[in-house]
Amino acid sequence: MPLWAWIVFYILVFIMLIIDLKMFGKKGQHEVSVKEALKMTAVWIGVSLVFCFFIYLYYPGDSHEKAMEFLAGYLIEKSLSMDNLFVFLMLFSFFGIERKYQHEVLFWGIFGALVLRSIFIFAGAAMVERFEWILGLFGLFLLYTGSKMFTHDEEMQGDPGNNFIVRLFKRFFPVTDKMHGEKFFVVEEKVNKQGQHVGRRLATPLFIALIVIETTDVAFAVDSIPAVFSVSRDPFIVLTSNIFAILGLRALYFALAAIAKYFSYLKYGLGIILIFVGIKMLLAMNEYINELGSMVGLNLNMPHIEVPTPWSLLIIFGTLVLSMVLSVIISRRKEKEDAAAHS
Repeated sequence: MPLWAWIVFYILVFIMLIIDLKMFGKKGQHEVSVKEALKMTAVWIGVSLVFCFFIYLYYPGDSHEKAMEFLAGYLIEKSLSMDNLFVFLMLFSFFGIERKYQHEVLFWGIFGALVLRSIFIFAGAAMVERFEWILGLFGLFLLYTGSKMFTHDEEMQGDPGNNFIVRLFKRFFPVTDKMHGEKFFVVEEKVNKQGQHVGRRLATPLFIALIVIETTDVAFAVDSIPAVFSVSRDPFIVLTSNIFAILGLRALYFALAAIAKYFSYLKYGLGIILIFVGIKMLLAMNEYINELGSMVGLNLNMPHIEVPTPWSLLIIFGTLVLSMVLSVIISRRKEKEDAAAHS
């Protein structure tokens, strides 16, 4: 893609971020409702589909295939982002951040994620272009992280306040335990021994939550970005699909926060998706796998198998929907059983 296309895309992203911030009302004075969040989620999905349509019409080369790759990448990132949302919910609960202040943290968290994801994707694309075999390592890593979804217990997570970056920050910058509305920093005035008023800048729990969210997103990016490379090696498609999925993450959080308890089994669906894209990557790396086998005296003769993008879309979307439906059914059944047991 020409340089002007990248510039136009980032200008578009900046404009949409500003619109998103304005649509959610005044800072610190507006609690986002589920209805409002659902509307914004629909708007973000609509904008993403319009962008996909423009790719279909104007993208140089095989525009139809590129549009399918964008959709597949968008769906992978969107589905994996849903796991982020439940972590965010836990973090806000831990730091005691009221719902009306959460959108401020999420806005800057997403802004930081856009910058970090852009750096990761450009670096990843350069690595893949120079060392194609690295996609095999991506595939193995996705198999590992996908399998961890089946054994990962969220209750076993450590104290978010003991995050390494948070502890490092606290060593060099004073922090207050009290909330101060939507402020990330406050100035605390004290009278010294000479009777002079001295101001000291303190970070609030809101800023500490932002640090944890940013560092958590880095961990999630390590999963999601290699997964998107499984459906496309085009840096523009990988970047735009990833960023469009992230842009709607704030609205999706408020839409799902109220019904999070009904999606407790979603992580198993995400695990299956990660394992699928990991296998998909490895199947396309047959030449390197066969060469590695011959180096250790094995004649693997593994054939090259390319999973078509439409099939990838169908499998990813089907797995996501099925896991969500099963989560709702099982959760409601447990609620009925608990109600019957207490009656």
